[in-house]
Amino acid sequence: MALFLSTFTNKVDKKGRVSVPAPFRAALVGQNFNGLVAFRSYRLPAIEGLDMARMEQFSESADALDLFSEEHEDITATIFADAVQLPFDGEGRIVLPQNLVDHAGIDESATFVGRGRTFQIWQPGKFEDFQGQARERARDQGLTLRLRPGQDGDR
Repeated sequence: MALFLSTFTNKVDKKGRVSVPAPFRAALVGQNFNGLVAFRSYRLPAIEGLDMARMEQFSESADALDLFSEEHEDITATIFADAVQLPFDGEGRIVLPQNLVDHAGIDESATFVGRGRTFQIWQPGKFEDFQGQARERARDQGLTLRLRPGQDGDR
């Protein structure tokens, strides 16, 4: 399973192409196509990015909802109907579709933000603001992270 770490900011050219950071491309190797899956975040002014295996997990989770329920309809319309496969070109770039660019407010640069098994693409200034607010909320709420035991026990 892919793991996306760190934060990278890359230029977007006039054709809407942006280089995907090399560590992210490396994490995406081995899936059934040479690229990534992306859709508009429904909570944030960002683009959600992931590999096909994670998208399949999303699908399995949606399948656990009651078919034709409001929850199922909302999730599938929000995620799957909006998702696009973005292939890498020979230089490791993707072309960001205009609806995703507009949603995130991306113009000259795009910030790729690792989030573990997924990542996001932001307009750099918006991410800086969001990250500052997130850090403040985490600190104020005293958030902690409970580690789940791994396959080979606690570490």
